[in-house]
Amino acid sequence: MTISVLNHLKLINFKFFFHLFLFSFFVANAQSQQVAVNSPDGKLTVNLAVNNGTPTYSVSYKGKLFLEPSPIGLKTNIGDFSTGLELKANQVQNKIDETYELPNIKQSKVHYVANEAIFSFTKDNKEVIDIIFRVSNNDVAFKYKVYPQKSTVAAVVQEEASGFLFPAGTTSFLSAQSKAMVGWERTMPSYEIPYVVDAPVGENGKGEGYTFPCLFKLKNNGWVLISETGVDSYYCASRLIGHEKGLYTIGFPMQGENNGVGSSTPGIRLPGETPWRTITVGETLEPIVTTTVPFDVVKPRYEASQKYQYTKGTWSWIIGMEKSMNYDEQLRYIDFSADLGYETLLVDALWDTQVGRDKVEALAKYGASKGVGLYLWYNSNGYWNDAPQTPRGKMDNSIVRRKEMAWMKSIGIKGIKVDFFGGDKQETMKLYEDILFDANDYGIMVIFHGTTLPRGWERMYPNYASSEAVLASENLFFTQESNNLEAFSATLHTFIRNTVGSMDFGGSALNKFYNDKNTPNKGSKRLTSDVYALATAVLFQSGVQHFALAPNNLTDAPKWAIDFMKAVPTIWDEVRFIDGYPGKYAILARRHGDKWYVAGINAQKETVKLKIKLPMIAGGTELKQYADDAQLNGKLTTTKLKKNQEIEVTIPCNGAVVLVN
Repeated sequence: MTISVLNHLKLINFKFFFHLFLFSFFVANAQSQQVAVNSPDGKLTVNLAVNNGTPTYSVSYKGKLFLEPSPIGLKTNIGDFSTGLELKANQVQNKIDETYELPNIKQSKVHYVANEAIFSFTKDNKEVIDIIFRVSNNDVAFKYKVYPQKSTVAAVVQEEASGFLFPAGTTSFLSAQSKAMVGWERTMPSYEIPYVVDAPVGENGKGEGYTFPCLFKLKNNGWVLISETGVDSYYCASRLIGHEKGLYTIGFPMQGENNGVGSSTPGIRLPGETPWRTITVGETLEPIVTTTVPFDVVKPRYEASQKYQYTKGTWSWIIGMEKSMNYDEQLRYIDFSADLGYETLLVDALWDTQVGRDKVEALAKYGASKGVGLYLWYNSNGYWNDAPQTPRGKMDNSIVRRKEMAWMKSIGIKGIKVDFFGGDKQETMKLYEDILFDANDYGIMVIFHGTTLPRGWERMYPNYASSEAVLASENLFFTQESNNLEAFSATLHTFIRNTVGSMDFGGSALNKFYNDKNTPNKGSKRLTSDVYALATAVLFQSGVQHFALAPNNLTDAPKWAIDFMKAVPTIWDEVRFIDGYPGKYAILARRHGDKWYVAGINAQKETVKLKIKLPMIAGGTELKQYADDAQLNGKLTTTKLKKNQEIEVTIPCNGAVVLVN
């Protein structure tokens, strides 16, 4: 064999192996596709991978993995769009740069900058689904868009594959979802289960998952908050289902909710979109506290019929319960609100039978003369629970509801508080939306109680005021155990529930005992200090606040406490995380105009002594300081912020500190 023949054979072999390598390369890439989208500052990255037709995504921050490759996709009655998918080669990339103003959230002026990527998928050569990601500097939001299949333009989403897989060693701070149609008068679920803190992942609550928002702490000291936003009448609200090894997935409502009536799976018209799933990450709790993602990715659903006012008010029910619901006591509370300079009074349950509609009209007229408007309580329920309080049967039917609202408008009612909803099914979401939309026609603001979490509703619905969706202040009246855990719970609400939406807690009581005479040994006893009451007026964010103050506080509470409660705002321009740990202590700062309020509380047995930095306040500034001694005796003094903008604070157990510039 000649040298030329050998060279020719070598060339044939090289070409064969080269083409074999190319074939293997393209097959591998056909089986595995990977793309990424980064935040504007480049620190947060979402990696989307498709392996053998199954998509997953992961989330990294500064190169550290915060979510491991997690499932993503939908299963519908017109096709399974979680497997067998092929990612289109050309993805749409957009830069989102928007500004908006919203007075009733944690930040009044928002500049939202994010990178958006629309990943389009085909199955069997047909366009089936888009997965849309928006990545801002500490937030990830994603949703799905489902396309018609031939002549099919309606679908039922049977399951979301959407999951969140946490690294080993992650712990959780979660509130379990209750079973349906349980609890008092079968009114649950109502997002009122206490939190379990620093628990290992891999559990599933009481067997039904967890309510949003859900907070997790990574072993590497990172934090992740999972929630959802943009839920309206076009979808159901969801929960988080726990699995082994740190995986959590989206779960739809339980079939038993809403008294078993209606589908637990959402129906969508096609093309149609789902709500947004949101993920907020940070090395500290700062991004969790300051995130505006629940509002960034949604749009208003309708125009406001008027300019709505966000107000402070009082309510007799929290101290006096049902017996306080009489004409004379409501007159007294109108005068009390006026004395405080507050603009509203919440007239709670049973007003229709114990006060009467004619007398409510008289109360509204008298209140108007004193600059105090009324909020009226209503029972939402038609067929979904047994809560007996009246008025009932007014809010569940559009014809009756609009007639009632027309009457309210005629006598100058400012708002309503609607209670005892039936769950998270799509038809219940429609009831929320219908109440809000109808109320807007009559210039009425809406608070929801016994309710689901608000999901972007402050921006979506201009007359939305607030929601409970928390184990709120009435439980302090009902049980001593709630008082024993009051500060502990508040350090959780600050970093979990209240980070994603307005929280109508109805607290800041200055009575030592939960009764209308502030009488010892009658009713549950408050263990927290007066300064603590002031601090939670700052820590708990809600555009409309009805505080648990009582007329006797004008004479039996410290003057400095009453003066503070007269002046504290309910709307804020900015929030800052200062320090804290869920379940231990919490220190935040909120700004209204050019005035900063710094509030800290402590739930630990040990006194907290900290040097905190206040970089937003000039060094040398004189501050008002409301602080407790070891016996929880509060007082007002003045202090100066050091030139390095540092100050030392001491907070005893169940006590607080508040600083105001």
